[in-house]
Amino acid sequence: MEDYYYLNKVRAKTPLVHCITNIVVANFQANGLLALGASPVMADAVEEAPEIAAAANCTVLNIGTLSKETIEAMILAGKSANQHNIPVVLDPVGAGATQFRKATVFRILEEVNVSLIRCNAGELATIAGVEWRARGVDAGEGDVDLPTLARETARRFDCIVAVTGETDIVSDGKRVKEIAGGHPLMSKITGSGCLLSAVVGAYLAVSAGENFDATYEALAFYKKAGEKAAQKSHQPGHFAVHFLDELYGDM
Repeated sequence: MEDYYYLNKVRAKTPLVHCITNIVVANFQANGLLALGASPVMADAVEEAPEIAAAANCTVLNIGTLSKETIEAMILAGKSANQHNIPVVLDPVGAGATQFRKATVFRILEEVNVSLIRCNAGELATIAGVEWRARGVDAGEGDVDLPTLARETARRFDCIVAVTGETDIVSDGKRVKEIAGGHPLMSKITGSGCLLSAVVGAYLAVSAGENFDATYEALAFYKKAGEKAAQKSHQPGHFAVHFLDELYGDM
């Protein structure tokens, strides 16, 4: 087993991860957190989101399926987490797909102190305001220096930025690290990126402020889990099951 310091802390402490997420991935996200060793709570009602966020060890805001009500719940939960010094992860799903999504991302970034932005290249480009050819919620295509863009965005919003894809990038505005690995099948199951945001949230919940190192380990562990799952299955359906098993198992 590799020495996954923060993973061991997650499994020892079983952090409560509050997810306001999208209807497509909620089940997969919850099962992934349970497999990892964390405890998920999926609560998006305006009436209880701030209270849940105050009790949780991390709050994850995922804009995959938006409504006015969920946006308000995200803002209230994020502010509550801030008041209680609890990390907040933002997953700006398809930020460039519509003006509604884009405006929501910037409202959250303006009103909530976000600890980490976990995004793909297209979402990063939207947040950074650079030209990109987006297609729905997929990463799309473009020609930019992603490590530099990640560092600048992290500095701008005073947070960690994790850009995931064939090669992952993590930056705190000063340092930049890249993580190779993973497997193409990871992009063939719905919610792999969304689950990763929650997994990083679990890591931040036990990081004691070492958010850069915890994020790097989370990304590396996740890619390794994908590689190991792909050794057992070459089809998306079976791969998804094996992937959850690898999040549960020892590396």
